[in-house]
Amino acid sequence: MNRSLDTLPVMPGQRLARGVCRALRSLDFVTVEEMVPAPGLRVDVMALGPKGEVWVIECKSGRADYAADRKWQGYLDWCDRFFWAVDAEFPVDLLPAGNGLILADAYDAEILRMPPAVPLAPARRKAVVQKFARHAALRLQSLRDPTGGVWL
Repeated sequence: MNRSLDTLPVMPGQRLARGVCRALRSLDFVTVEEMVPAPGLRVDVMALGPKGEVWVIECKSGRADYAADRKWQGYLDWCDRFFWAVDAEFPVDLLPAGNGLILADAYDAEILRMPPAVPLAPARRKAVVQKFARHAALRLQSLRDPTGGVWL
């Protein structure tokens, strides 16, 4: 199988997520995409910092994408800081002022507004970090063994 390393995800939000993940890696954060912190919630990017800080980043490709998101406030209980990631064309005046703001494209991103830190309770932090680790390990395992040991 020949996979091109420069193949970009198809969906605009996935392209933003790639740029966000690249930028956060340069800040010594590790990331996972499409993380489920609790049933009914799926964040676009969850990042774990070098000091154990947990960030959630929601990638929005346009006004309609933002307007359709009814769950984002539920993500606040699962992170120390919450950010919106948008491209240069996004009408940022739609976004709540108290959240972080990241300007992104498929290749990089820049934090324009840092939100205040609201530290997770220790028990919640432990649960989130464990979910993060399992999510990342399962992704790696599925890349190394796509059939999961099941022979088709």
